[in-house]
Order: sequence, then structure tokens, then C-alpha cells
Amino acid sequence: MEENSGYPDIRNVGGTVVVDFPPSHPGHHDVAYHRRRVAIAEAAFRAGPASSAPDIAYTDEEQRVWRTVSAALTGPHVKHACREFLEGADRLDLPADRLPQLGEVSDRIEQLTGARFSPAPGMLAPRDFYSSLAERRFQATQYIRHPSRPHFSPEPDMIHEIIGHGTALAHDRWADLYEMFGHTVRRLAGREAVSAVSNVFWFTMEAGLVKEDGDIKACGATLLSSCGELENIARADIRPLDTTAVQRQPYVVTGYQPVLFCAESFDHLEDVLRDYLTGIQDKK
Repeated sequence: MEENSGYPDIRNVGGTVVVDFPPSHPGHHDVAYHRRRVAIAEAAFRAGPASSAPDIAYTDEEQRVWRTVSAALTGPHVKHACREFLEGADRLDLPADRLPQLGEVSDRIEQLTGARFSPAPGMLAPRDFYSSLAERRFQATQYIRHPSRPHFSPEPDMIHEIIGHGTALAHDRWADLYEMFGHTVRRLAGREAVSAVSNVFWFTMEAGLVKEDGDIKACGATLLSSCGELENIARADIRPLDTTAVQRQPYVVTGYQPVLFCAESFDHLEDVLRDYLTGIQDKK
């Protein structure tokens, strides 16, 4: 149940890659940024969804955005990130002074948990994205958010993919959950059921919270790859994690989440997701 979609439309039309930004996107009127996004999407289309990620020659500006965000996230991670995220970050050990290639991060994660990245030109159809998780393969983008908004992106970019999801995939407990989502979607035939699973993924793996020693901590990749999202937690309407409520709750991609759901602990999060993902069925 996605609200106010701010995702670009990226498609391959007869061998020509087209990238259309919605008016709300910070790159909408930036011709140079548009060309850059087309070039990076072309590289992903050439590689194919199941291949290793091609290397991208990132520009000085893209490197600056990475360094800016990496430095800005250090303090908020110490304050807001859950224990499992911090453990994954220690294991992955991403460089803060340069933007790593998706392929090199993928190689490290595969050594740690058997998960890996493959290239995606942009947002994917839900079934395509989730199904690959059953193979511990996460289809990730390789572009960088617009430099005018380094602390928030309305779409998944390299910062979101490798700081948010890559760090999680470097932790065995997280990697198991991603795989579980993949197997669940593969056995579901109906669009409605897949949409429900997608909502649960959003409010747990993307924008989830857990209690830890009495404090509320962030565990979702969207929150943990955005300084703005982490700061917004204090202003959000935080509700107990309940998959029935989560399935009905719209989520926002063009701004910070007004509603978040919190598990009682990471163990509780795992239990809730395991029960939900093994139990959900297509409606008859």
C-alpha cells in the first residue's frame, strides 16, 4: 500500500533506456543528473539481473555525497541503531572515505553469510525483487542520491543499499529473514498476498524498530541509511508491531514515515516475522 509514489520510472524501450523522474524528485530538473542515471541504468540492463554488478566509475561529486552521508551517520548509528545492525556494520567494515563498488561489497557479504548483490537499474516489480531473496540474492541499484538532498532519498540508492541492506545482510540473523521473505513470495500466487508481504517488509526490514534495554532502536534499512529518518523517529507515531495493522498501513516514499512499528526485541521481531511468513496464504 504505497502512498505518494516518488519513484522514477526506469525502463528499457527497444534498447534505449528511459528514466522519467516524478516532479517531486530532487533530480527532476537536473539534466546532468538525469544523464548520469541513464548511464548507470544502462550498465545494469547490460549486465542482467542475475549477474555480478558491473564496476561504476563514480564521479568526484558522487564520492563527496558518500563521504558526507557516511560521516553524518556515524553518531546517529551509535545512538539509534540496534545491536544487530552495529554487529553487521563491524563485520562488513564499509569504507567511509570512498564509495565502494557494489561487487566488492557483495563479495564480502557472500563470505560472511552467503548472501550477495546483483545489479538492478531501478525499482523492480515486487515479485521480481522478493523472489530473488530466496536465493540470498538482493537486487540492488548502483546510483547515488541527488547531491541537493544527501540525508534523504525518495528511492533506494547505493547508500541505502549497502549501508542499510548490506549491513543487515552481513549479519546471519538478518540474512535468514531476507531469505524467508523470498521463499514466502515464491509460494504465493496472488497479487494481494504479495502486496501484504511487501507492506510487512517495509515496516520491518525497511522502517522497523525494536526495543533494546528499554530504549527504542532502529533496525530498518531505510531508517539507518538516512539521517533525516533517524531524527524523525522521535516525532513518529510509534505503535506495537502487529502484522494485521501493518498490512493495512500505507507507507510514504517521498518523505519521512509518520507511523512506525516497534517489536519488543529482536527475538520478538524474528518470531513475529517467522509466524507471519510461514502462515500467510493466498485468499481463496
